[in-house]
Amino acid sequence: MSIASDASLHSGTVHSKRWVAFGVLILASFMNLIDVSIVNVALPQIQADTGATPTQLEWVAAIYVLALAAGILPFGRFGDVFGRRKLFIGGLIGFTVSSAVCGLAPDVVTLIAARAAKGIAAAMMVPQVLAIANVIFPPEEKARVFGLFGTVSSLAVVAGPIIGGALITADTTGLGWRLAFLINLPFGIAALIGARIFIPLLETDSEARTDWIGTTLFTVAAVLLVLPLIEGRALGWPWWSFAALFAAIPATLAFVAFERRRSAKGLSALMPPGLLSNGPYLRRLGLVTLFCSGVPGLFLVLAIFLQSGFGLTALQSGLVTTPFPVGVMLASMTTERLGNRYLSARIATGAALLMFGMIALQWVIRSIGADLNPYAFTIPLLVCGFGMGTAIMSLFQVTMSSVAPKDAGAGSGAMQAFQQIGAALGIAIAGQIFFGLLGENGMAAGAATTPRFVEAAATATTYSIAVFATLTGLVGVSAWRTRKDTT
Repeated sequence: MSIASDASLHSGTVHSKRWVAFGVLILASFMNLIDVSIVNVALPQIQADTGATPTQLEWVAAIYVLALAAGILPFGRFGDVFGRRKLFIGGLIGFTVSSAVCGLAPDVVTLIAARAAKGIAAAMMVPQVLAIANVIFPPEEKARVFGLFGTVSSLAVVAGPIIGGALITADTTGLGWRLAFLINLPFGIAALIGARIFIPLLETDSEARTDWIGTTLFTVAAVLLVLPLIEGRALGWPWWSFAALFAAIPATLAFVAFERRRSAKGLSALMPPGLLSNGPYLRRLGLVTLFCSGVPGLFLVLAIFLQSGFGLTALQSGLVTTPFPVGVMLASMTTERLGNRYLSARIATGAALLMFGMIALQWVIRSIGADLNPYAFTIPLLVCGFGMGTAIMSLFQVTMSSVAPKDAGAGSGAMQAFQQIGAALGIAIAGQIFFGLLGENGMAAGAATTPRFVEAAATATTYSIAVFATLTGLVGVSAWRTRKDTT
């Protein structure tokens, strides 16, 4: 197959296959999104089967998003250098193979290593999805394409816990939690065949060069930040855990300085100088990181709380948390009509809904006695989901609005990277609170441990409340000032 230019993709044979190619891209993206959420409902069975410690369970969840966060920015750039189709197919192969290793892992250490490899493979694959779609579709179809992508992404978030819970609970093959990973194999093979046939070769940037040092510095900074937060509690907070947290600051500064020096020499960089000197963009990137840290850790806590604490099945646990993604979808459909209007107000409103929803969720958890009423979680989680759907896309729009068109690709990649870093931080912090109060041997269900589960889960929710209260204040003040300035 010959290399096709952007213009040639809108005529002839390749043009006629663009929707089939998009279906392949959507399938791969669906696999990644499901994998982020499906693992939570599998954690209690993983612990029971492998004897994993609480810290190891945190790593099973966090290592995937950490690897994805560290890799998504450089691999987005590598797609321009080495070819997006090549990176997409390579990531798809790695994702499928590592899913098989996860499903066949003989112990939790192997599972964690395979999850890390899977996160790296996802980082290869994910940035290419929208980059390829942006090239193979004409301008008049792009709004429809990205709208469809957003809808499918929301469905994947809804489907993850339900599919995982149904597979694990039914357990028709006797594989238990392993099915949550092995389910990717048939879909990965189908996507790989489709990619080879329908996704065209695209031109690469012949002038771009790989920024290996910048990639290394970015990865080191991310690991220094997250590693001690996950390992510190289990190891009694040794001196190196605090040293690593402090070292993350000079590592980040070294990354920024190196990127500026590289750009000054006319060399390609992971983050162009226009982004590194863009104050509004960097501040909003911080808001993205904080916002995205407020939810993922909570769902890890809820899965263990519901299954290990109160004996729910994986399917029942997934169904209890379904109101959250349903709320996200409802809010997305509602706010889509507003376009680019009232973005700051929508972020502040969404954060406030999340704060009040989390407060209600904490009250529900604290009010639980010996028996659990699953329906009591419905309204708080629905409110939280509606808040998330109201705020998240508006936050992304506001963040990208401060980026010049020439830096849009790098700006989007950095935003996605910090979104994942926020998720990893949230898992680490909520896990620290929850497992710290629960204790290393507190995973067994039963009347004697129920109060401990309740206290641990309710206290872990405090972090999410604090995050969204802070965001409500920060963005609310900004929205109010903007309103006053325009009246």
